Amino acid sequence: MAGINQSTLFGYGAVALSALAMMGSVLTGGLGNPIGIILTLFGAIFAYLVFKFGYAVIPIITGAAGIVVKTETGYEIPPSQDAILRKGESGMFFASSFMSIKIRESASTDKSGDQNLPYNEYFERAISNMKFVTKISYLLYVEDVGEKRKLIETRKAEAQLRLAREKDKPEPDVLKLDRFEREVAKWEGELNKLIKGIKPMGAVAYAMTTGTGITKEAALAAAKSQASELKAVLTNAMNVEIDVLTADEMLRAFEWEKIVPTTGMELEASVN
Repeated sequence: MAGINQSTLFGYGAVALSALAMMGSVLTGGLGNPIGIILTLFGAIFAYLVFKFGYAVIPIITGAAGIVVKTETGYEIPPSQDAILRKGESGMFFASSFMSIKIRESASTDKSGDQNLPYNEYFERAISNMKFVTKISYLLYVEDVGEKRKLIETRKAEAQLRLAREKDKPEPDVLKLDRFEREVAKWEGELNKLIKGIKPMGAVAYAMTTGTGITKEAALAAAKSQASELKAVLTNAMNVEIDVLTADEMLRAFEWEKIVPTTGMELEASVN
């Protein structure tokens, strides 16, 4: 499964198409051949889109062409590229859906127990509302202190600049002032934690749920329904943003079920 990188495969295919078009253009009529130029440009643009936005482009391609990807380990990826299928020994089909979890706020060491209590209650409430088995995974790592400090100082300066510009207006917006002040305070707090010697922790979170059915379609429908319900429950109960993963992003989360990145830099590079 780790060897499957659809963005790379489609991208290299587009590069090859562009190269062949250019060679054909040279051999048949020189670089001025309009058909060759069009095909070359199409290949180059398509390659860029696939490499840059493969998670969105590939499902469109596979969905339109009805392409089903099958792996050597018995898993199947439908044309929609939003779930992973497998037939069990009982004859039932299992479909797993993966979702990214973007955490806006979490329980923190710089908060008091009373401040962390509501967040913990929200998490417990979210879990208690789930009607099916859900796996929520966190990949944790220590961030580079030097780079983290530069990032925080930059974000703080940007927030201070926005605040100063708003204050300089003849009639500053009270809501914007409040938001910008909270941004400055947030980055100031993050900077103070670094100064105190608290190591910055990074986290990548994702959720997984599996639906079953007597047919592939039924299993996929169950997985999609559970993913939609899970998204609603976690979004409403916790301060998080949920997105269903597709294409290579989904495959990456599936690979993390077996092997995780060995360094924080490797993990950051894989999700950025």
